[in-house]
Amino acid sequence: MKETSAMNAPEPLWRPTAERIENAGITRYLRWLEAERGLEFADYESLWRWSVTDLEAFWDSIREFTGMILHTPASRVLVERKMPGAEWFPGATLNYAEHALRSATRPDAGERVAIVFESELRPRTEITWSRLAGEVGAMIEALRELGVQPGDRCVAYLPNIPQAAVAALATMSLGGIWSSTSPEMGPVSVLDRFRQIAPKVLFAVDGYRYGGKDFDRREIVRQLVAQLPSVEAVVFVPYLDPGAELDLTGIEDQGGASRAVAQRRYDEIVATLRPPAFTPVPFSHPLWIVYSSGTTGMPKPIVHGHGGTVIESLKGATLHTDIDADDRFFWFSSTNWIMWNFWLSTLMTGATMLQFDGNPGYPDPTTLWRLAAREKLSFMGISPAFIGLCMKAGLKPREQFDLSALRTIGSTGSPLTEDAYRWLYENVGDDLLIASISGGTDPGTAFLTACPTLPIYPGEMQCRCLGSAVYAWSDDGKPLIGEVGELVCTESMPSMPLYFWGDDDGTRYFESYFDTYPGPPNVWRHGDWLKLIERPESVTGVIYGRSDSTINRYGIRMGTSELYRVVEEFGEIADSLVIDLEYLGRESFLALFVVLREPGSGIAGPGSKGPAPDGATAARGDTGVAPDLRKRLLDAIRTKLSARHVPNEVFAIPEVPRTMSGKKLEVPVKKILLGHPVEKSVNKDSMANPGSIDWFVAFGMARGG
Repeated sequence: MKETSAMNAPEPLWRPTAERIENAGITRYLRWLEAERGLEFADYESLWRWSVTDLEAFWDSIREFTGMILHTPASRVLVERKMPGAEWFPGATLNYAEHALRSATRPDAGERVAIVFESELRPRTEITWSRLAGEVGAMIEALRELGVQPGDRCVAYLPNIPQAAVAALATMSLGGIWSSTSPEMGPVSVLDRFRQIAPKVLFAVDGYRYGGKDFDRREIVRQLVAQLPSVEAVVFVPYLDPGAELDLTGIEDQGGASRAVAQRRYDEIVATLRPPAFTPVPFSHPLWIVYSSGTTGMPKPIVHGHGGTVIESLKGATLHTDIDADDRFFWFSSTNWIMWNFWLSTLMTGATMLQFDGNPGYPDPTTLWRLAAREKLSFMGISPAFIGLCMKAGLKPREQFDLSALRTIGSTGSPLTEDAYRWLYENVGDDLLIASISGGTDPGTAFLTACPTLPIYPGEMQCRCLGSAVYAWSDDGKPLIGEVGELVCTESMPSMPLYFWGDDDGTRYFESYFDTYPGPPNVWRHGDWLKLIERPESVTGVIYGRSDSTINRYGIRMGTSELYRVVEEFGEIADSLVIDLEYLGRESFLALFVVLREPGSGIAGPGSKGPAPDGATAARGDTGVAPDLRKRLLDAIRTKLSARHVPNEVFAIPEVPRTMSGKKLEVPVKKILLGHPVEKSVNKDSMANPGSIDWFVAFGMARGG
């Protein structure tokens, strides 16, 4: 449906109070613009339009307003408006870690808490700003002794623990380049990432605990060291067992000769604290390397820079998510996801950072809500999948826990449904900023985000980010309002990738984002379906899933998330996956796969084995779905969405295949069902639940795909 006017606007679910608007960072910024630059804006949209047309003035105002620490000034803001290859703030030098540890210079840094950590394995621990800075300083010295120079890669095979934050900040302080994976990843996926970047130092853990089970990872660490010949040293973090040892004897080089690998223990390094020293580096000096999911091919090693990440992080936290030093901030993530990097960057605000390592559903789905109440969180970042689990479980957190300190709920990873918005207001808090954001690993930021001074409409992200020239485009490059189109960005942003590591001529980078709408000027195509909606206060946005997994039935396209919204409203459905199979020489077959919630069994989550037949049996006709439920599902899709997009059949499955960050693996499953070899369709080591693929392999073989 096309929505273009205020007359079509539903009632907002939430409006900020006058006090919240008055105290918001974006309000302070608007006053600063008027006082310092003589600029006045009537509303958010006029501010946004200025931010994406006068790029140089906008980004320079962010630099000055947020107090960025530049050791040498820039000769200008932007050399040339182009993508890729835009050069921002040439001549400027700075250091990311210096910004992250700025609060450690305060007089009360010895008392103020920087990080509160707890896990299934360790009791609650508080780390002051002084302690954090001291450990970083000690680690800087150790890395220097190990020969780390600016540009060297230091990588981590660590869970979400304080040691990971210290290791990252120490690496960045020296001008080294950081990259991390979580220890639940298998060696193949880790090597797929780290081999591409030839690391010099590996930070590694002995093991971890998840869902009450211990996982020893020392043998995998040996495999990593043996197969990463560039690694000269390992910094070992005994986490599962404080007395654990790592045996690196017998490691050979490629010629079969014994290879010496230095080893240091983390706890011994930080036994003596040292003040950190920060190496100023150019604005575009590489900061970290993050990766695409790697589920369908070799992961893209995406390089972001110091300056772009600093200025974008300060902009986002100050103006959009509205975080400051009085906040207690939490975002559930692993070191494998860009949201961990986002969590780390939030140190720049001076907020107290909450860190949790473990299964959020163990021993029950209230684990994170208990954390929120106990720690008096003001900002709680979770995922739509977790919210969905809580909804299915019938949780009412506000009735069970004191969540009065909670001001903001963050959400990303997949679209947040209208029902999820309503559930949060009814069952968590009625005065919440729901910061549903979309963007991610590739641009190093959000494209659509929150604003504390705007209302919230059900299912809609509040606004386009300041400085992000985001539009929905038709196939022929025309902007759309009220209709679904390709999410594009028409102007460069400082946080966009510098390049892909090893992509010497830039071909892979260009083909990833710019080959759909090549220029000049080139336009970034993100790969999401987006609908922008004109509301009285701003242009809001709804993401309808990945455009490369679109359902195209009889010439009419639909994003998969539209169908999920309808299907997952059913109480009997815990999760779902829809795949449009376009067989060569045969009619297309639209298959809906559902994870059934067994009566009385609570939530069917990852790893649950609901009443689903095996894949081969389902392909032969025993779908595992009761006829009445099948009819109600198909009728709901027909009446609420489209008669053209009614699935041909509904099948019960044990679980939906997902990436480590919780995204549904639509494209790999589609390839497998169309007969592509599984090893060429998906990298199981990069999945959260690799065993889930076996069902679809059997199903595809039985169907003769």
